[in-house]
Amino acid sequence: MNKYWHALNIGFQNHLTYRFNFLARTLFGFIPLLAVVYLWRTIFAGKGADATVATFTLSEMTSYYLIVTIADALTAVNEDDWQIAADIKDGNISQFLLKPVDYLYFRFCLYLAGRLTYIAVAALPIGLLIYSLREYFVLPADALTLGLFLVSLIMTALLQFLLSYAMAMLAFWVLEVSTFIFILYAFEYIASGHMFPLDILPPVIRQALYFTPFPYQLYFPVGIYMGKITGTQLVHGLAMQAGWVVVAYSLARFAWHRGIRKYSAVGG
Repeated sequence: MNKYWHALNIGFQNHLTYRFNFLARTLFGFIPLLAVVYLWRTIFAGKGADATVATFTLSEMTSYYLIVTIADALTAVNEDDWQIAADIKDGNISQFLLKPVDYLYFRFCLYLAGRLTYIAVAALPIGLLIYSLREYFVLPADALTLGLFLVSLIMTALLQFLLSYAMAMLAFWVLEVSTFIFILYAFEYIASGHMFPLDILPPVIRQALYFTPFPYQLYFPVGIYMGKITGTQLVHGLAMQAGWVVVAYSLARFAWHRGIRKYSAVGG
């Protein structure tokens, strides 16, 4: 395990070099968040104080976007997929074929270091934002709900990373993977609940999405936190999320092994 602790330390050093970028990204990320929050406040103002939209009150809708921001900060993959694709194209993975280091675990250490660094840098501005909107912020119902939220959030992080890793493996076969990454990101942004709660969608579409990995990348853990997902739906959802993590891991491993058979080092 020492080599992976070393990889984690390298990740911290690399990310701390550009810590101002993390802070700037966080601050500019508040602009669309605030725009969405004030948009929903305007919508609810026209409906009345006790109005609901897809079972969400104004406080719950505001809290939803705040929790989405926190969950996204904890789990999002920023540039890992681009870096993995670059390693393949530039031949940098050759060193991992000659050393006792698993490339997937190495990249996961770098991803984990990036998330922890981002949290450390962004904690203060995010905390100030939550404090400024505290009247709309909803806390979890109990400790069990919070615990299940954290379990689901860990699986969300694994799912985010593994799907991005598997997508980056396309660099073994195609020269430019940016189109595929953007397509995946577009689906994730809409179908994961980042843009709006999935409860707004028609029931048929919403149920169909639950058979894809996208809702489990953001909406599902946030739904647990807010008490929107309970009982058998919660148990079934956690099982589905764990199943998608296994599928994503298997896909990542399969793509790596198939890609290595085709790989020829260029410049590495």
